[in-house]
Amino acid sequence: MYADVPFEITLSAAPASAPAAGETKIHGSVSPAKQQAISPVGVYVQHYRRRLESTDAQDQNDHLKAHSDHVAAETAKAMQNLSVGDEEDEEESEELLLSDPKQWKDQDHYEVLGLSKLRYRATLDDIIKNQRKKVLRHHPDKKAAQGYINDDGFFKCIQKAFEILTDPVKRKQYDSVDPKISTAIPSSKDKGADFYETYRPVFEREARFSNIQPVPELGDENSSRADVETFYAFWYEFDSWRSFEYEDKDVADGNGNRDEKRYIEGKNKKERANKKKADTQRVSTLVENAMKADQRMVKFKEEDKVKRNAKRNAREEESRKAAEDKKAAEEAASMAAAETAEKEEELKKQRQQAHKLLKKEQRTLKGLFKTANYFVPEGTTPSAAEITAATDKLDKIIAAKPDLEKTIEIRTEIEKAHAAGNGLAAVDEIVAKL
Repeated sequence: MYADVPFEITLSAAPASAPAAGETKIHGSVSPAKQQAISPVGVYVQHYRRRLESTDAQDQNDHLKAHSDHVAAETAKAMQNLSVGDEEDEEESEELLLSDPKQWKDQDHYEVLGLSKLRYRATLDDIIKNQRKKVLRHHPDKKAAQGYINDDGFFKCIQKAFEILTDPVKRKQYDSVDPKISTAIPSSKDKGADFYETYRPVFEREARFSNIQPVPELGDENSSRADVETFYAFWYEFDSWRSFEYEDKDVADGNGNRDEKRYIEGKNKKERANKKKADTQRVSTLVENAMKADQRMVKFKEEDKVKRNAKRNAREEESRKAAEDKKAAEEAASMAAAETAEKEEELKKQRQQAHKLLKKEQRTLKGLFKTANYFVPEGTTPSAAEITAATDKLDKIIAAKPDLEKTIEIRTEIEKAHAAGNGLAAVDEIVAKL
């Protein structure tokens, strides 16, 4: 049963040079029809007619041999016309030719297409060229012409390899787990001149997984510190596209149990995550081992250590000097305080001594007044009024608080005046001057 299904097609706008609507432009005319007889010719027609006409088995075998020779000649001619480069074809081992297409996940796709030496470095052009050569060599029709019936196993392997290696996603998945590419990393003990020979190819091998291109190069012993630090900073933050879907356990198609499918898919997802985590750790270990073995990093760390020690020594020297200055200042202040205290103590003693001498001198002055009989004429007993008057004058002299030297001067002056007989007049004159 057939049905017409209408659908719309939206055409792109006509170019500016196109004629306007309603206008036509004739570029040429159709040649007139003519009747012509066509005869079937060629090697295949000849073989076919001979098979129809012949009843002899030997003759048919000769026909098949002739057909096989013709196909081989045509194949050789096509091979010569292909631009596949001057490289020699890789040898196909018997084991490879007997590969089971059902076990395609276990086959080496690059080896099947003769690209085992290039592997992930093979370009799409390399893959297409080699696939053509392999197809021409192993096509089932050619095998059948040579007498090999149903010999298409390796041809299916070729087609599967071509399918995977020409699909960017599938090829990345296969390249991620390519068993012929080593994932081993060097030890941190690989130092010295062998460091670059050991680590350079490893980093170049791992660089193919980077989402960021181009990848910084390892450099050499003459590389600047900035370049070396940029290299290791890049690898510490390495962004890898490597995945592990290719190693997933296949989920059975058809009427399989849905719960079982979900279980297998969940298990595959978990295993992929674990493998990705382990691969990330492997790359981190590679970078750490390289940094330990890289004498440039050892030198940079030593330089940094010297700088840090220099700064630390400078800080310690500054702290030591500050501590010494503080100690010296404290000692100087302590000595100054001690000297000040000593001076104050000395002054105090001097003041106390002066006070004692002043008191003594005052007592001497008082004793002078008493010895001089309060300055009344000799042989006369002073009256209470005269004693009071003389004592008041003495109190005025003491109340004026003359210092020790002045007190001595006053006493000496009074003594001389008393000896001359005019002691009272000298007292009155001194009191008047106060």
